[in-house]
Amino acid sequence: MNAPVKSFDGITVSVQPPVARLNLRIAPADLAAASAAFGLPLPGKIGQGAAKGDHAAWCLGPDEWLLHAAEADQAAITAAFAKARATTPHSLTVISDREITIAIVGPRAQELLSVGCPLDLARMAPGTAKRTLFDSAQVVLIRDADDGFRIEVWRSFFPHVSELLDIATRELAAGL
Repeated sequence: MNAPVKSFDGITVSVQPPVARLNLRIAPADLAAASAAFGLPLPGKIGQGAAKGDHAAWCLGPDEWLLHAAEADQAAITAAFAKARATTPHSLTVISDREITIAIVGPRAQELLSVGCPLDLARMAPGTAKRTLFDSAQVVLIRDADDGFRIEVWRSFFPHVSELLDIATRELAAGL
């Protein structure tokens, strides 16, 4: 699943390797404890992201964060949050197997994504993330760079999203 799905005109659409993926729900007042457990200062503003090494976090809502880390770190992270639970109420759910990440990188990445995403992608700054739709599938869209995005899509919706990206890639390549 790590091979490019489609490549054209300098744009590559590819499935990314698995990561430890966790959903954290915690009161914003307790972010310091969550940051200590995760090993990265968690962003406090909705849409904002933070990264350090192979750890990354995005604030998706007033009390919700998406956390990424190396697969090998998942047990240590869940153990750190389990220890923090004694003094800091929160919910940490491992969603590693629920989602697949698709990377879209290249000078026309934004144009390709606009085929199925209703957001004004030009207003989305690098380092941010938003929960949105791609066609009818709920996704988390992460903007890594001016010309690079990732779509976090539920495994069950992956065939649909992947096929739409394939169709859109062929249409852009044909100049439609």
